[in-house]
Amino acid sequence: MPVPPTPIRRDPRVPRRGLLPLAALPPALGGCAGAQSWLSPLGPNARETLALFGLTLWVSAVVCLLVGAALVHAWLLPRRRGGTTYGRLLVGGGGVALPALALPLMLVASLRIPWPFAEEREGAFTVEIVAWQFWWEVRYPNPEPGGPPVVSANEVRMPVGVPVRFRLATRDVIHSFWIPKLGGKVDMIPGRVNHVLLQADAPGEFRGACFEFCGLQHANMAFTVHALPPAAWQAWLRREAAPAAEPTTEEARRRRTLFVASRCGSCHTVRGHGPRGTLRPT
Repeated sequence: MPVPPTPIRRDPRVPRRGLLPLAALPPALGGCAGAQSWLSPLGPNARETLALFGLTLWVSAVVCLLVGAALVHAWLLPRRRGGTTYGRLLVGGGGVALPALALPLMLVASLRIPWPFAEEREGAFTVEIVAWQFWWEVRYPNPEPGGPPVVSANEVRMPVGVPVRFRLATRDVIHSFWIPKLGGKVDMIPGRVNHVLLQADAPGEFRGACFEFCGLQHANMAFTVHALPPAAWQAWLRREAAPAAEPTTEEARRRRTLFVASRCGSCHTVRGHGPRGTLRPT
């Protein structure tokens, strides 16, 4: 005699427990509204990129709505054997005419953004960015004619309201330079130099990062951008171009002795004080 299957009783509490992880989503999503958001642009490059995103979004939405309407309309039509003129017009209009109009529009809109920001512009100066595994070398022109470049690491300082032309290179693998609030995500390819023109319209601190996986310490490839008033930026550049000050306290002298004795200068550099390592940040 066959045994009837035992009905499975579901615990009504399971769905509720399954929804508990969703309670953590609002705080997690709230952390996305930070210094890395590209939806609040503070430069002309980022504004152009956001405008292109808006155009792409609306054009795509219109195309999706029209295609969806055509599908529903075709589904509701009575089925007939063979093709009809109306059906051919519907397929041709929805499948050919819409892409033929939308794609050239998007192509023209996207091509007009990268090229102007890669060209030299009057009043702009050049800052060289060199990507290493896993840090950024930043080289500024010396304020004194003929002087060596001013070198720093993992921080970029730029004057507000002045276009800055970044010269991008890499010494090892492919990296990608991006400051979301200012725009300009550009790949850095070994053996090739790329450029991007960026401008900060307001003072503040912005987060930048490498957006190309470049190794096991890729997460350490974040950097900070400081947008300063022009006078403050000039003062900072002159200060950085000068040799480092001699230590004046016992603690500072002890640390210099430790730096030299530990051979830190094999990789690192202290301006004006002998060690000239180039493998790690200055």
